Amino acid sequence: MYAPRFFVSMMCALLVFAIATYVIHGSFYTAFLQTVLCLVIIQVGYFIGVLLMVAKEQTRMQQKYGFSKEAGPSAEKSGAENLPPIAHSPKLSDF
Repeated sequence: MYAPRFFVSMMCALLVFAIATYVIHGSFYTAFLQTVLCLVIIQVGYFIGVLLMVAKEQTRMQQKYGFSKEAGPSAEKSGAENLPPIAHSPKLSDF
């Protein structure tokens, strides 16, 4: 779900919904309230959809790479720990 495309599509759908509601009921106030309610329902659905996609991706990453919350840091040394020691300490004249 790409957000910009979703928002443009949502605005077009809401516009069509608002026009249809106005034509059916003949009341601007009713059309406005129902369109706002429709907007809230669409936004809640979009939020739930994004949460589900994130949860699915997290599960996929855990299965693929074996990540888990219970696992502590690995015993491997980081890149900085693998560097050889400096032969001399820096002096002011080195800069």
